Amino acid sequence: MRFILDPVKEAFQRFELFTVDVIYGRRTGFWVAFYAAFLSALSLLFSAVARTRYWLYRNRILHDRPLGCLVVVVGNLTVGGTGKTPVVEKFARSLTQKGRKVAILTRGYKSKKIPLWQRWWRSFTHSHQEIPPRIVSDGEKVLLNSEEAGDEPYMLARNLPGVVVLVDRNRVNSGVYAIKRFQVDTLILDDGFQYLPLKGRLNLLLIDKTNPFGNQRLLPRGILREPVRHLKRASYVFVTKSDGRPHPEIDRAIEKYNPGVEVIECVHRPQYLENFHTQEKLPLTALQGGRVGAFSGIAAPDSFEGFLRRYGANLILTRRFLDHHRFTTRELEKMFAAFAKAKAKMIITTEKDAVRLPRDDSIPKNLYFLRLEIDILSGGKDFDKAVDRICFPGRL
Repeated sequence: MRFILDPVKEAFQRFELFTVDVIYGRRTGFWVAFYAAFLSALSLLFSAVARTRYWLYRNRILHDRPLGCLVVVVGNLTVGGTGKTPVVEKFARSLTQKGRKVAILTRGYKSKKIPLWQRWWRSFTHSHQEIPPRIVSDGEKVLLNSEEAGDEPYMLARNLPGVVVLVDRNRVNSGVYAIKRFQVDTLILDDGFQYLPLKGRLNLLLIDKTNPFGNQRLLPRGILREPVRHLKRASYVFVTKSDGRPHPEIDRAIEKYNPGVEVIECVHRPQYLENFHTQEKLPLTALQGGRVGAFSGIAAPDSFEGFLRRYGANLILTRRFLDHHRFTTRELEKMFAAFAKAKAKMIITTEKDAVRLPRDDSIPKNLYFLRLEIDILSGGKDFDKAVDRICFPGRL
């Protein structure tokens, strides 16, 4: 069965990569134009659904639900690549250090689904109850692995002791559960800008400065989840991957749709390299002049590889996969053999990719992941003061 499924999976991945190339205009030809037109027609349908849904909530035909505690929504207008996870982590850590009891609510994108028979059995035996969310962390220990929880929820749980992390598509359900079971007083909605059923007191919108709105088209012809004008719903705008210089496209959009909103520019800064097996931490100077092989399955691989080059790595071989890619044994064997043949001194991946790798001897001893954190460039002296100003305005 595996030999039947692997070619199908690989064909599907090639089709996904082809679709990405069409979206970004990296392919030409008659069939490319035909497929692009088909995607454009689907985008019109998607746009109509998105606008109608927002109109229904705005006019109170559909109702959001306040939960009686601080709800911080972190999200974006586009799919993937804005760096939400480090921002969520930084906010959760800072709020926890300031005495808040925090729960992060996430849908667990590409996490392992509960088996159908189990869902049916729960429904049959507890028909009067909501199915509880999956507890990735109870604030004391991590209870699920990355496959069960999803990459980002597992990373957040591992890096944030004291913070509850829950996975559920129904964030209202998981919010109520977090309040009742763990007595939290602060909920952070990870990737929640489009989740309208739960009322957020603060909506933090992230915009990737290197690719703010893609080709300005909605899914699936572009990367927008909703029209750019919905930027008006943001309480604060975080411009990520900033270089400190003006960006006319972002500036015009903010001025047009949300003039006066506070803009906080931040950058993802590499901190160190961590060995996959031993957790040994190396300074970034260890990259200088070294023969490095790199691989990633993230939305913005250029950014990751750019970091390595900036710190002096000699990238002799790179491999790119789709965002959230689950590596097969065959893929890993082939890739690591290629790195060995190229005589790579170090193999570097992202922290998000590292959590999807098996913890066994199939992984080379010279594999490291790059640890990133968020720094404020403008709009606040540092991140903690930005959190104070946003979440504790009465104290200032």
